Amino acid sequence: MIAAAPPSFRRERALIKRGIWPVAGCDEAGRGPLAGPVVAAAVVLDPTRIPKGIDDSKRLTAERREELFEEICATASFAVAFASPARIDRDNILRASLWALERAVHALPEMPRHVFVDGRDRLNTACDCDAVIGGDGLIVSIAAASIIAKVTRDRLMCALAQDCPGYGFESHKGYSVPEHLEALNRLGPTVHHRRLFAPVVAARERHQPWTVKREPDLFGSEGPPIEISAAV
Repeated sequence: MIAAAPPSFRRERALIKRGIWPVAGCDEAGRGPLAGPVVAAAVVLDPTRIPKGIDDSKRLTAERREELFEEICATASFAVAFASPARIDRDNILRASLWALERAVHALPEMPRHVFVDGRDRLNTACDCDAVIGGDGLIVSIAAASIIAKVTRDRLMCALAQDCPGYGFESHKGYSVPEHLEALNRLGPTVHHRRLFAPVVAARERHQPWTVKREPDLFGSEGPPIEISAAV
């Protein structure tokens, strides 16, 4: 098996040579879970002090992510933004994620002149933006943002586990694993769950049926009679 090459600073360096700086990388963590926010991060690395070993957060162990998190925080400028479960339910997961990414960019100490973001969707920012599919494995600034976002969210979910015992947030971080689904079925959803994700809707119907809006069944046996007339 051939190991994937680590992300590089090549694209950022090309922009620096053209006089374009600062350059930020952006990524998010937590699109898929049933509970907790989406956490977005924007990072501007110091070209002279890039921590060694930065990689896509998914390729790193939890221990290594924690180490790199501290190194990135000590050597780079960064910002973090959150899209709450309520926003996710209101806007949908994609729009909420893009909103959080844009908020993170605008929260940086200095507005970047160029942004690289992981994925296929460009951000609505005041500067140029390139969307790069698989960018967290290609561009080191995005990889750094993926670490900041992932560690921040993992720590938050561990804190939520203290407020909501029995769900296992500290282990699965809100993802749809059997342990989480069993807890949802047994305990019902919390305020931290995404109300419109299918397993959470099922748990609401079981434990909180008054919160689930049902559309009338016009063709059901108990529905009102329907008059159909036709002009001849």
